[in-house]
Amino acid sequence: MAQTQIAGAELAPAWLPAPGDLNELVPAMWADDVERAGHGELTISGVPVGALKEQFGTPLFVMSEGDFRHRARTFKDAFDAAFADICGGVDVYYAGKSFLCTEVARWVESEGLRLDTCSGGELAVATRAGLRGDKLGLHGNNKSNAEINRALELGLGRIVVDSLHELHRVAGLAAAKGGTANVMLRVTPGVHAHTHESIATAHEDQKFGLSLISEDPDAPGLPAAEAAAKLAVEAESINFLGFHAHIGSQIFEAEGFEIAARRLLAFTHRIQQTYGVTLPELDLGGGYGIAYTAVDTPRPAAEIARAMAAVVRATCAELDMAAPRISIEPGRAIVGTSTFTLYETGTLKTVQVEVDGTDGVTAPRRYVSVDGGMSDNARPVLYDADYSAVVAGRASQAAPALSRVVGKHCESGDIVVRDVYLPNDVAAGDLLAVPGTGAYCWALASNYNYVPRPPVVAVKDGAARLIVRGETEDDLLARDLGA
Repeated sequence: MAQTQIAGAELAPAWLPAPGDLNELVPAMWADDVERAGHGELTISGVPVGALKEQFGTPLFVMSEGDFRHRARTFKDAFDAAFADICGGVDVYYAGKSFLCTEVARWVESEGLRLDTCSGGELAVATRAGLRGDKLGLHGNNKSNAEINRALELGLGRIVVDSLHELHRVAGLAAAKGGTANVMLRVTPGVHAHTHESIATAHEDQKFGLSLISEDPDAPGLPAAEAAAKLAVEAESINFLGFHAHIGSQIFEAEGFEIAARRLLAFTHRIQQTYGVTLPELDLGGGYGIAYTAVDTPRPAAEIARAMAAVVRATCAELDMAAPRISIEPGRAIVGTSTFTLYETGTLKTVQVEVDGTDGVTAPRRYVSVDGGMSDNARPVLYDADYSAVVAGRASQAAPALSRVVGKHCESGDIVVRDVYLPNDVAAGDLLAVPGTGAYCWALASNYNYVPRPPVVAVKDGAARLIVRGETEDDLLARDLGA
């Protein structure tokens, strides 16, 4: 279909492809057990979305347990195979910040993964789920003393330290308990990843990590990362495991990961030679991209693993050093595509918008409002994240129209999907599904406008069950002392 024949096509971004069959699902964007039934209704593990709406309401996060488990296992198996001859396999830490609840923590453990946490609250979820401390890590650029003490009491496998100041605190708190802290030092390898500025985390000008080139004012004469390494070697209460880096999130190109691995290995080798120590571990982070739209091209886990293993193998050979035990931290790449959000459509309107680069030429833009919005998906308003959407409750043979899916909140920036082609017969009461919402949607959810946060349903083998219940008005008022 020529783009000029599509309502609103003149307003479409250059990256958005002209639609073919609006009922077709792009496989890379959906869990592997999502499909359309014969009459066009979306199903997940055989469960129709209409039945989910009737039982649990909307908005609703719908997660495929089988897909989550499969992706977790795929990462573990692929990296173990690629690194078997280098360091005997890889420790895969699921990045809990992407989405975490007790049920998911148990899935992570049962699939042979470890769990990375970023706060005392995430540690509480992990321990309530029954995970052992030595299978957990703790991140964060400003951990409280309470969080550090909890990590020490649980015997965490690693505390990832973000600054020289924090290293002093960890060492002091561990010494006060008469024990040792297992510590990795997070460094910034100077890689500016090709992603949004808000989720690029390995260049100099941001809050995370110890610089490989800049001095810390509290330890002049050495780069901050080396000053911290020297202290970690010398402190009796620190069990210094090695270095950690994370270059950012939603990254598709291999180059940034490879540069970071080379720099980290070279720095590890220099610290070992300079201070006469052996650092047994090296964490290369996560950040692997997923398909939010039809133009996104995620790399298979096995391809990522082989490319990273080749770099580690070659660099260690060049440096004549034994490879440390490698670990990685996928989160989005495991949970993101496992989940879609189910909404019900409400009001619709069409407005005429001037086309960029024209002198007063206008085209129609249709606004499709749903019963959720920025309170269950803040990513579009935070950093212009793109999503897609499909009519989920039925098939449609209607012509496509460029649409903007928006939420119910009192903000003009309350956009769920900025640009998507939907059939022009979408009406109030239709179910819409937005794929790829497993990561950083529920985790960033809020109660803006006093809207309750939605439930999360796990579907497996034809059955659906709540794993996080939705909030009620009583929940919203529970902490309001005037109520």
